[in-house]
Order: sequence, then structure tokens, then C-alpha cells
Amino acid sequence: MTPDAMRRRAIGQILLLAAGLVVLTVISAGSVYLVNRAREDARWVVRTVENENQISFTQLQLRRAESAQRGFVLTLQPNFQTDFEEAASQIPPALTRLSELTSDNPTQRRVLDQMIPLSHQRIEEFRKTIELARTQRLNDAAQIVREDVGRAAMNHIYDLAGEMRAEEDRLFVLRTTNADRSQTLAASMTGIGSGFVVVLAGISIFLVRRSSRARDEAEALLRDNNINLEATVDERTADLREANDEIQRFAYIVSHDLRSPLVNIMGFTSELEELRGDIFKRIAALARAGTSAPPVPDNATDSAEPVLEGTDKQLSEDFTEALGFIKSSIGKMDRLISAILNLTREGRREFQPVRIDTRELIEGIVATVAHQAAEADAQIRIEPLPNIVSDRLALEQIFSNLIDNALKYLKSGVPGDILIRGRTKLGFAIFDVSDNGRGIDPKDHQRIFDLFRRAGTQDKPGQGIGLAHVRALVRRLGGTMSVASELHTGSTFTITLPINWTFSNRNKAS
Repeated sequence: MTPDAMRRRAIGQILLLAAGLVVLTVISAGSVYLVNRAREDARWVVRTVENENQISFTQLQLRRAESAQRGFVLTLQPNFQTDFEEAASQIPPALTRLSELTSDNPTQRRVLDQMIPLSHQRIEEFRKTIELARTQRLNDAAQIVREDVGRAAMNHIYDLAGEMRAEEDRLFVLRTTNADRSQTLAASMTGIGSGFVVVLAGISIFLVRRSSRARDEAEALLRDNNINLEATVDERTADLREANDEIQRFAYIVSHDLRSPLVNIMGFTSELEELRGDIFKRIAALARAGTSAPPVPDNATDSAEPVLEGTDKQLSEDFTEALGFIKSSIGKMDRLISAILNLTREGRREFQPVRIDTRELIEGIVATVAHQAAEADAQIRIEPLPNIVSDRLALEQIFSNLIDNALKYLKSGVPGDILIRGRTKLGFAIFDVSDNGRGIDPKDHQRIFDLFRRAGTQDKPGQGIGLAHVRALVRRLGGTMSVASELHTGSTFTITLPINWTFSNRNKAS
């Protein structure tokens, strides 16, 4: 699968999950709202039922009070008076509760405003009749009962109660309908949400399984690629090692073979230098024979410089200068061949990782250059250094070269200050070799690591091999090397090496 297809699939999955989250949020919020609304509608239905019960209870207590009043008047038994007082005491709280329940309904409030005073009036009439009977005015009391005084008020109360019950019946039907609708909507919303959750879960399972298959396929492909890559890397590494060994053998053979003609050149140059004396002596003798100059004394030695004049003298000087250039070039060629041979021998050397006390190793190097440091008026400071597992000889060559260069390229007239410090980070030891010397132009930072290349003023002996050799050693040890420097501000060479350089990664070609 191409990266664009994978990106589109990832975006699609994110959008699908986002849409599902939004829909689930809406469904959840709607369900909560509808459930609350259904609960509220149910509460109003319960309230309607409670109102009707309260109306019926008030009517019941009025009828009970009326029956107790009639019974007492007819029998004068105290239990009827007790029943009346109990019923009469229940009516005011019932009317108060009914007033509270209907406080939000203007229609019920209007009816109740008429019903409350009529009920109190009727209770007082009942109490007056009972009082007449209790005081032995039975005829007056019986007359009131027979004439049914207050019947109109009682009928009016019943009519008002009927109106209130009719209103509550209307509200009951309306509120029951609303409650049923809310419950239906809530159930529908819950069902839709559950269905959507099931669908979304199915889609998620499908996507997860597809992603899992794609991941498994990618892992299998990656394993195959890794196997092929490892095989390719091993093959290329073997080819590179073979090519490197071939180059080293070639360099060794070439350098070794160059020795023979170089030795011949050196021998013939020496012979030519010896012949120079005889040639110019003969030239001097011939020059004297053609003039009146005295002959060469018999006691003159063969090594004596012949006396020449004019063009002969200039020719002798040119001949001597040419021999000097030849001998200087031969010497330089000899040193370069020796350096190449040393490099090829070092490249073939097998490294041996051992535990190294880095501070002790560098203190030993510093001790060997103490006289050179004293002549340069330089101090070498060593800060705490981490110990590592590496090749001891390679480390000695690395730090010896860097310290020697730091001493060689100090600024004249300025006391030298060379600092060697180290630290560790993520399994690597980092060493810094800093000085306050001439510095290196940034444009030459890469040049100084090239073989036979040098930077800056060439007033010090060298073949341009040291830093190239150091970097090759660092790479063979599994590390890196860099430089930070500006002209006239000193230099800092940074070496990064594995803390534990093991057998598995040693002797790899750089």
C-alpha cells in the first residue's frame, strides 16, 4: 500500500470515529433529555392522581361530617359527635393541601376559591346543629335536619368538586399522553443508539481486523525485507571488506615496489653528486689551460671545490641546486611511502577490545610530550574521563596525534592551554581535546581529514596523514570524529566512541 493510500485510510478512520463520537454524544444527550422529560411527565401524572385523591378525600370528609351530624341529632350518642369532630378536623388540612397541589392551575384555583368558604360554612352549620341537640333543643335541631338547611351549599360544593375532578381528568389524559410519548421517544432513541453502537462496533471490529491484517502483512514483508537486507548488507560488507583488503594489498605492493626505483634514484643521485666534483674539476682545468692562470697545486685534494669563473660558476651552482631539489623530493617521497606502508599495516591489524583506564592512558601520553610542552610554554590539563572498552593501541595513536597537533600548532608568544575532558551519553563516551592555538578556517574543516592534505600556513613538518589516520581509527572503533574551530581562537576535536566496544562489532572496515 502506498503512503498516500495509507494516509487516506488513516484520515477516513479518524473521520469515521469522530462522526461516531458525535452521533453517540447526540444520542446520549437526547436519551438523557427524553428520560428526564418522561420522568417529569410521569411526575405530573402522579400529581394529577394525587389531586383527584385529595378532592375525593375532601368530599368524603364532608359527607362523613354530615352523617355524624345527623346521627348525633337523632340518637345523641357521643360517638357521633366524636366522628364529626374527627371529620371536621381533616377538612382544613385537606383543603390546604389541595390548594398547594393546584397552585399552578388558574382554573382549579378559581374553583377552589369558591369551594373553601362553602366548606367552612357547611362545617359551622353542622357544628351549630350538634350544639342545639346537645343543649336539649332537639326540636330546633330536628327542624334544621328535616328542612335540610344548607343543602344548596352542599350541592354547590359537590358541583365544584365535580368541576375540579373533570379538570384533573382532562389533565390526566393530556399528561398521560405526554408521558407515553416521552417514554416512546426515549425508548426509540435508546434503541437507535444501541443499534448505532452495534453498527459502529461492527465497523470498528472490521477496521481493526483489516488494520491487523495489514499490520501482519507489513510485518511479514518487513521481516522478509530485513532478511534480504541483512543478506545484502552482509554481502556488501564482505565485498567492501574484500575491496578494502585489496586496496590495502595494492597500496602495500605499490609502496613496496616504489621503494626499488626510489632506491635506484637515490643511488644514482649520490653517484651524480660524486661525478659533479670530477666534471667541474675538469671544466676548471680546461678553463685554466686556455688562460695564463696557474695550474692546480699538486697537493690539492679531490674533494676541494674547483675554482670556477663566470658561466662555469653559475652552472656549478645550478647543478648543486638541482641535486638538492632531487634529494629533497626523494626524502619526501620516502617519507610518504613509509606513511602509506604504516597505514596499510595498521589497516590489517586486528583490534583487541580491553578495559582501558582512559585517564591513565592519556597521562602516559602527556608524560612523553612533557619536554615538548615545556619548550612551547604550554600546560596540559586533564579533567575526569570515562573508562571504556576499546583497542588500547588505537586509542594511544588517536590521542597522541591530537595532543601532538595541539602542541605543534600553538600561537607563538602565547602560553599554550590544552584541555582534555570527557563525558558519557546514551552508551557513548565523548572526549574533547581543546587548545588555544592558531585555529582552523571553517572552510578547511573537511580538508584536514583528507589524506595528504593540510590547511593553513605550512611551517611545520608533516605529510598530512595524521588526522586522516585518526579518523580512520575512530571509525574502525565504531565512533565519530568532528572539529569545531575558528581562526586565531583555538580548536576542539571531539571523539565519540562506544563505552563497551564488543567482539561483535570489532574489526569492521571503515
